Amino acid sequence: MTRTPAPRTRERALVLDFGGVITRTLFETHDITEAVLGLARGSLAWRGPFDPESDPLWQDMQAGRISERDYWLTRAKEVGRQVGENWDSMETLVTRARGADPVSAIRPEAVVAIEAARAAGCRLAILSNELDLFYGRELRRRVEVLRHFDCIVDATYTGVLKPDLRAYALCVERLGVPAAACVFVDDQPRNVEGALQAGMRSVQFDIVRPARSYGQVLAMLGVPLPPTLQAAD
Repeated sequence: MTRTPAPRTRERALVLDFGGVITRTLFETHDITEAVLGLARGSLAWRGPFDPESDPLWQDMQAGRISERDYWLTRAKEVGRQVGENWDSMETLVTRARGADPVSAIRPEAVVAIEAARAAGCRLAILSNELDLFYGRELRRRVEVLRHFDCIVDATYTGVLKPDLRAYALCVERLGVPAAACVFVDDQPRNVEGALQAGMRSVQFDIVRPARSYGQVLAMLGVPLPPTLQAAD
């Protein structure tokens, strides 16, 4: 889902979701999670967008019957039980699954695109529903690429979740640019639609083809594509 009305300003801003867009999803790293937690290969069978038909809970989330937070809290509790522990937060799942090296979950395509946008003079923001709630504030210090961002708007603290239009308004206000100058990127269709309603241009991120998505984003911003993104995956 992509719409590209011409912006009426020379200002440009890239607004990114975090989980799934900047990081690889937990769906993509089941093998790593199983190894870190000492689980047998194949123990984690939920596949979300990679196999929606086999994941009814994911279908419930996509249909709006449960929230994204509800989905991941349920998965955290399930995995906790598999390792014989009581996990009551998504943060526990993420920190334990990522092990001692959370940086390894950062998409290399994200780093390339973020650095290219910054070099081209774009302002940068993260608009997340649960950055610190899921990942812990310590992550900000450990992930070098996050230092490029002008602001991070996190519903962990604001209490305003996408696709509530107030979330996008907060981001625009903190960036100091018009909504029309922003290209917003998220892997959830309802959040993309919310950004469009808020006056942003928007791209639905394809977690199966991250290089292609980031190439599309930079093209919308008028940023030259780095060689590693020129050949879309």
